[in-house]
Amino acid sequence: MPLDHCHSLPTLPSDAINTPMSRGLIGLFACASGLSVANVYYAQPLLDQVAADFAISPAAVGGVMTATQVGSVLALLLIVPLGDQMDRRALMLMQIVALIGGLFCVSLTHSPALMLLSMLVIGLMGTAMTQGLIAYAATACLPQERGRVVGTVQGGVVIGLLLSRVTAGLIADVAGWRWVYLGASLAMMALALTLCKTLVPQRPSGAPMAYPKLLASMFTLLKHDRILQIRGMLALFIFAVLSIFWSALVFLLTHPPYSFSHTTIGTFGLVGVVGALAAARAGILADRGLGQWTTGVSLALLMLAWLMLWLTPYSIAWLVIGVVILDLGAQAIHVTNQSMIFSARPGSHSRVVGCYMLFYAVGSGLGALASTSLYAMYGWTGVCVLGGGVSLAALFFWGLTLRCMPAVHKNSIQLAVRGTT
Repeated sequence: MPLDHCHSLPTLPSDAINTPMSRGLIGLFACASGLSVANVYYAQPLLDQVAADFAISPAAVGGVMTATQVGSVLALLLIVPLGDQMDRRALMLMQIVALIGGLFCVSLTHSPALMLLSMLVIGLMGTAMTQGLIAYAATACLPQERGRVVGTVQGGVVIGLLLSRVTAGLIADVAGWRWVYLGASLAMMALALTLCKTLVPQRPSGAPMAYPKLLASMFTLLKHDRILQIRGMLALFIFAVLSIFWSALVFLLTHPPYSFSHTTIGTFGLVGVVGALAAARAGILADRGLGQWTTGVSLALLMLAWLMLWLTPYSIAWLVIGVVILDLGAQAIHVTNQSMIFSARPGSHSRVVGCYMLFYAVGSGLGALASTSLYAMYGWTGVCVLGGGVSLAALFFWGLTLRCMPAVHKNSIQLAVRGTT
């Protein structure tokens, strides 16, 4: 029904936007993105229960998250680029059907192999859905409001990610871990109906190309798109910084003087919601041509955050302040990055976001690896020095690229505006 229904709706070409996007539609994109990305992270606080249910070792159950993350990377490389060649609405509806199937299968299966396969599908389709929604929203709005729209939708992604762990823990405590995925499948069914009724087909503006050529064009973008290169490297730095912090935090807080439970530690992620909501405003500044100014201030905030976090062993208040500042700075840069790369490539939003998020994946992986190694050797002080050093490297890199970036970005904005008139 959903796919056939597409043919009875008016098609939305990317060059036919002449009215601002409504607040209701922006809110829908933010909520849908948050729900989609949450599916990828529900498993993190449930691994002990999953291990007991399937009678597998705690070490082996880590494969559940590995399968999900492998699915996420494959989505960025193989599925997200299809949004530049297919009707994004139809593509998302196909993805959400597969996602519902994966969630439902996880809630019922007793086979470890089928569990891992289903988690791969959840990582694949949950990531593809999230990035597809961002690309759809970026294309369906006016160029002069793109930063605000992308910032709001990205805020939904961050909040969905942060709330996913808490929600999963609460449901698992009450009804068991399988109800987390059963409830998620029902939520995605409701979302599928809402998107089917609300969104119109959105045809790609670029010339048709074969699938292998489409994938190869991503490497062409990485090679020649100066804005993508610069903002992608900044993404690598900032997500390495976030991964450095969150990977080591559990080791600090589970030992004296705090000795917190894992549930208590998880609630500190909610503090990041404050920063995420504030960072959504960075998109408005980017729309006003202040993206570089926002980037510089945000990088300075990252440096300040690590000073606050270094004082955490002396008072938990420093941790709260540090988390807010860290998330505010990192998410403000993330929103600004996306606003700039989307403005530079109006006909390649899906491929651009796929390439950009690869920098995110690399940064997160390297940050986690370096963080745990440094903590084992030098403790929390070593982690803070590493985080501050990476933040300083990002600030230095931004300063080196500052002279060439504004002119390139200005020309790209002008081209994007001309393409919509």
